[in-house]
Amino acid sequence: MSTRIAYVDGTWFDDARDATIGVLDHGLLYGDGVFEGIRFYGGQPFALAPHLRRLRASARALLLDVPWSDEDLGALCREAADRTGLADGYLRLIVTRGAGALGVSPHTCERPTLILIGAPLTLYPADVTRAGIDVVTSALRRAAPDALPPQVKSLNYLTSVLAAIEARRQGAHEALLLDGQGRVAECTADNVFVVVDGLVRTPAAADGALRGITRDHVIDLLRADGIAVQEAQLVLADVWTADEAFLTGTGAEVVPVARVDGRAMGFSPGPITRRVQELFTASVRP
Repeated sequence: MSTRIAYVDGTWFDDARDATIGVLDHGLLYGDGVFEGIRFYGGQPFALAPHLRRLRASARALLLDVPWSDEDLGALCREAADRTGLADGYLRLIVTRGAGALGVSPHTCERPTLILIGAPLTLYPADVTRAGIDVVTSALRRAAPDALPPQVKSLNYLTSVLAAIEARRQGAHEALLLDGQGRVAECTADNVFVVVDGLVRTPAAADGALRGITRDHVIDLLRADGIAVQEAQLVLADVWTADEAFLTGTGAEVVPVARVDGRAMGFSPGPITRRVQELFTASVRP
């Protein structure tokens, strides 16, 4: 059995490559849908309730119906984790507007499409994760909050896709995105933290960053450990001159940053970054 499985509207596929959706699905045609990436550890989905809550909030912002209960979606996620045969892995839960006529108006879409993928996920090799990743600042900008609010986790990730291509072409692992005013927002799929003189700082969610589930979890872990965390407006120089920097995300978990735009961090990983990794690893095991 493949470790990459999928579910589409009531049908399970033992190999995700065999799963299909219709070509008239508005998720495919227009990016009209929402999703959540969910880690599972020891076969159990992590932070499932906050993920489902955010999925529903994103869908409500898009006036997208999610007719399945949290109990049904939770049971589906647990079954997907079990079907992969993996102890630890990744789930991608997707709700699209569903199939409809050509044209951006969704009024012809009769019902949403529910998709769930289960698979292993490792974003960076182990040696890179230990030593720290290279980050470059993208020439692109995060959309303004009054254009596409960052809190809506929609299927439109084209800015992140282009920024990721830009980073790889420059020999880096990840790209840092600023907002229209030049403030630090986030990376392509990760939240950003910097450390200066023992104070941990991260951009406020209002500054174009998605309020990440892992981000909030890490903030809670740090504060419970007696480490000060401040949500603040950051500019690029704050990142360039930090003692430490790290990224958080469902896919990335906690990853140290070694360099930003060719500038080495003071430490990589630094003592607080290592402490975050320890606290995070201890917290996710059921």
